Amino acid sequence: MTASADPAADGPRGALQDLLVLDLTRILSGPFATMTLADLGADVIKIEQPRTGDDTRAWGPPFQGEEAAYFLSVNRNKRSMAVDLKSAEGREAVWKLAARADVLVENFRPGTAAGLGFGFDELSKANPGLVYASISGYGQTGPEARRAGYDAIAQARSGIMSVTGEADGPPVRVGVSSADLVAGMWATIGILAALHEKQRTGLGQWVDISLLDGSVAWLTYVASGYFACGNTPRRYGSAHPTIAPYQAFASSDAYVMVAVGNDGLWKRFTSAIEREDLLRDERFATNAARVENRNVLIPVIEDIMLTHTTEEWVHTLNTAGVPVGPIQTVGQAVQDPQVVARGMVVEMQHPTAGRVNTVGCPIRLTRTPASVRMPPPLLGQQTDEILAGLGYDAVDIAGLHASGAVE
Repeated sequence: MTASADPAADGPRGALQDLLVLDLTRILSGPFATMTLADLGADVIKIEQPRTGDDTRAWGPPFQGEEAAYFLSVNRNKRSMAVDLKSAEGREAVWKLAARADVLVENFRPGTAAGLGFGFDELSKANPGLVYASISGYGQTGPEARRAGYDAIAQARSGIMSVTGEADGPPVRVGVSSADLVAGMWATIGILAALHEKQRTGLGQWVDISLLDGSVAWLTYVASGYFACGNTPRRYGSAHPTIAPYQAFASSDAYVMVAVGNDGLWKRFTSAIEREDLLRDERFATNAARVENRNVLIPVIEDIMLTHTTEEWVHTLNTAGVPVGPIQTVGQAVQDPQVVARGMVVEMQHPTAGRVNTVGCPIRLTRTPASVRMPPPLLGQQTDEILAGLGYDAVDIAGLHASGAVE
């Protein structure tokens, strides 16, 4: 069972319900950030190029109806305005929005927004309280600031890929676009911090986020280990560099993830697998010893885990209080009873794609909950509505359409 979106948007709209966010982003990092703000209640106006829109509208298959599943994944709760930013009339309309906005988010290559007349310096003069967030490959400063950024390149350069994959295999890209997604999360955090500071000063500021910075920040304990000893971190597959056993094992029918995170859990684990002799073995007496002797220990456990199914091991180890979980496919994950109970799969009714399921917002607030109120918009679906809100009358709007400035 899935939760349902509320197309009528009844009830509280969320903690950010009084914010207007101007969204000049496309693809993934920026749309993920602005969708999070929208889920939390902000009014997000997505500016798109007429006729084509966000690049991801064409990224498929898979499609639902004529809508790309990729676009549907990160653009709910937004209103779409199709504007030609190369048109003077179009730029004027977006400038009026920027003058009213609380937040602007863009993920052009550095310098592009300013070249269109929408740089931080220009807009902050007209709207001193504007929180202006830029997401780029390498940030607004440094020798490579103007270079285009891509998720896979950020994963590669940050060191993330060097520690991802099997020990005897090549570096592997993370299975989701982690550099893009984490940059979107950092942008959201930076925006909320800037909005909080604005409460004290009334002034906005520039939030500068890069894919490379965000992924380097993710290195945390891996980088700290390098700083501590100078040894280059390596790949461990599903295993953990400083905890053992803490990895995936093949069962008799599938795979299971086991996390023996401390010596107390080791005692429970050895009892559950009926190998108390391992507990008495000095080579495995402490976590440090188990890590040191993992090449001896892990083959023993691998043989044991092959004796039962994943379902049986999950039951046995859960009963013993040892952290364990099946390695699920995406289809299994979105049908997991715990995932469903938490409302993490939400059903929307899209005007052309019909019934669409989406992954919900993981942020839980007790008084002002996040919500999915609207499906992702059609290209330019709210153009006229937004223009009317800016004071354009019917004749003005018709003229903008006739000139091609809007769609």
